[in-house]
Amino acid sequence: FRIDDFNSQDIANTVWAYASVGHSSPKLLDTISHKAMEMLDVFNLQAIANTIWAYATLGHSSPKLFDSISHKVMKNHGNPKSQELANIVWAYATIGHSSPKLFDLISQKSIEKLHAFKPQEMASTVWAYATIGHLSP
Repeated sequence: FRIDDFNSQDIANTVWAYASVGHSSPKLLDTISHKAMEMLDVFNLQAIANTIWAYATLGHSSPKLFDSISHKVMKNHGNPKSQELANIVWAYATIGHSSPKLFDLISQKSIEKLHAFKPQEMASTVWAYATIGHLSP
């Protein structure tokens, strides 16, 4: 495969597959993170959530990618689903990457969508805030 031919869905699916089977490939993940940052403007929120979930699941820190995603989500978050919100904060907390403004935004969006949260999503979200030590506004 050629990484230059990947679209956002290809990137999200690839890292998700590696994480789902528990196979870490640091060189591939580093390459993919660079490609993802180049084309982050075309990622939808589900692709973002799946991508960073995979990095966190594999324990692969990519601070520049996480920072870029924070900025992207802050500028263009649209109408997020509860699972996307939960997966994003879970990933940041799991990898230990602090992003206070992102956590404030997700707190606000989570309150707006509280009725849509499944128990596991709520538990993951609360765990993430406690783990990262972020008090919601």
